[in-house]
Amino acid sequence: MSDSKYNPDYFVIKALEDGVNVIGLTRGTDTRFHHSEKLDKGEVMIAQFTEHTSAMKVRGNALIQTGHGEIKSE
Repeated sequence: MSDSKYNPDYFVIKALEDGVNVIGLTRGTDTRFHHSEKLDKGEVMIAQFTEHTSAMKVRGNALIQTGHGEIKSE
């Protein structure tokens, strides 16, 4: 069992088209964008939430896989 109070599980984002944006949002009272990646078709990003990252925003056509299931963004 992990000592971290944050979920150490990984999630996968696979771009289904060129130009998919993945944006990390900060934790805390002021939620802000703090990191951005652009994926092209077929590229895969493996990520996890941390003490600094509380949410991810995916813009574009992508497949997102987590331990809770799979969802397709459009």
